[in-house]
Amino acid sequence: MDIKPVTSSFSVADQVTAADFSQLKALGYQTLICNRPDGEVEGQPAAEALAAEARAQGFDWHWIPISSGHFTDEAVADFGQALAGSEAVLAFCRTGTRSITLWALAQAAEKPAAELLGLAAAAGYDLSALAPRLSAASAKR
Repeated sequence: MDIKPVTSSFSVADQVTAADFSQLKALGYQTLICNRPDGEVEGQPAAEALAAEARAQGFDWHWIPISSGHFTDEAVADFGQALAGSEAVLAFCRTGTRSITLWALAQAAEKPAAELLGLAAAAGYDLSALAPRLSAASAKR
């Protein structure tokens, strides 16, 4: 598990397993958002099994599966709702890219595109191809 902080309250990671939950709890995470669809690769833990264990350990759990490149307005809105009121969120997928993309899209109405792109870059993600969509959402502010 490779956790990459994006802000003081939001981080992204690659695949998380139930074995990671005690470490995540110790690090102070309260909300987990899984952005992987089930069955993406062989051996990947099923979201339902992760959800049950996460809830048993006291996490707030959200499953917003994204097939590569399909960031619907509904998924972005669901991600924004999952973030609302949460102070320590970890979102994960295979590499973290889908999770940070959803985060940036969910924040675009409130933060300038350049700031979002900069935060993503600082965490090691190049979201420059998303700039037009982020700018369009920022312009609606």
